[in-house]
Amino acid sequence: MVKIENLVKHYGSVRAVQGINFEVKDGEILGFLGANGAGKSTTLKVMTGFLSPTAGNVHFDDKNILEHSLEIRKEVGYLPENNPLYLEMKVYDFLEFIAKVRGIEGKAFKSALGRVIEQCGLKGIIHKQIIECSKGYKQRVGLAMAMIHDPKVLILDEPVSGLDPNQIVEIRELIKKVGEEKTVIISSHILQEIEATVDRIIIIHEGQLVADGTHQELMHNFHGKAQLTIEAKNATDDSIMQLKEKESGIHIANVSTIKDKRVISLEFDKKIDPREMVFNHAVAEKWTLLEMTTHKVQLEDVFRTLTIEGGGNA
Repeated sequence: MVKIENLVKHYGSVRAVQGINFEVKDGEILGFLGANGAGKSTTLKVMTGFLSPTAGNVHFDDKNILEHSLEIRKEVGYLPENNPLYLEMKVYDFLEFIAKVRGIEGKAFKSALGRVIEQCGLKGIIHKQIIECSKGYKQRVGLAMAMIHDPKVLILDEPVSGLDPNQIVEIRELIKKVGEEKTVIISSHILQEIEATVDRIIIIHEGQLVADGTHQELMHNFHGKAQLTIEAKNATDDSIMQLKEKESGIHIANVSTIKDKRVISLEFDKKIDPREMVFNHAVAEKWTLLEMTTHKVQLEDVFRTLTIEGGGNA
C-alpha cells in the first residue's frame, strides 16, 4: 500500500502542495487529476524520491521516503511527463543500459527484456533506433524503461500526452493489463482516458485534495445542475415559461428559434427527472415534440466545477 501523509512541498514562496493525504491500495489503478500548476507532477516526483518534501511523508508499506529512498526507488517504476529517452540509441541498447543502471545483467537482463518486450509490445522495434520510432512506440519504450526491474508500483505522468486516438487506446489497454499485477498511479489531462482506465480518481486543486472516490461516487456526489434540451414546433413563449411553474427547481437557461422550431434548454437539480412533465406539457399545449436530450453529468463537469468555478470538496 502507498500512503501519502500530510504532504507539503514549497518552492520558495510558492506552495505547490499543501498538506494532502491519500492512500493507494495494492493492485489499484489510481487516476491523479488536476489543472496545470495544481501540484500533480510535484506530488509524483516526491513519491518517487526525485524531490524531497518540505513536510509530511510518503510510505510504501513499511518504508518511508525520508529514511528509505533508495529501497523505495527499487520498488517503483516512474515515467515522467517528458519521456527521458536517448533517441540516438537502439531500443535494445537503451533498455540494456537502463537495466545495468538497475544492476540487472546477464541472464537476469535477458529474462527482464523478454518480459517487457511482451508486456509493452516491442517485438517489432527492439533493434530500431529510438528516433525512428513513432510517438506511440516511444511511449512504449518509456514504459519498458519504467518496468524493466519489475516494480511493485508504476507511476505514470501524462503517459498518453501527444498521442493520436489509436495510440491512446493501445497505451490504455497496456496500462490496464499492467494494472492487473501492479499498483498504478497515472496522471492525465485526457479525462476520457481516466474514466476508461482507472479504479479510483483523485483531484487536486492549488495543491489541495478536493475529490477522492470512484467515478460513480464522484458523479453521485456532484452538486451541479443537470440539463435537458428540447426541440419542438408550435411552442409559444407563454407555454415555454409555464414549464417553470410545473415543477420547482427548473430553470429555463436558454430559448432560441431555428427556422420553424424552438430549442429550449432547461437546468434542474439532478435529483429531478422532468421529462415526463415536459412530455405531458407538450401534449397539452399541442407542441410537436421533435427531440428531448438529457446531458448527464460527466467527469469533465466535476473537474471544471472543482478546479475552475471555485470548487469545494466532492
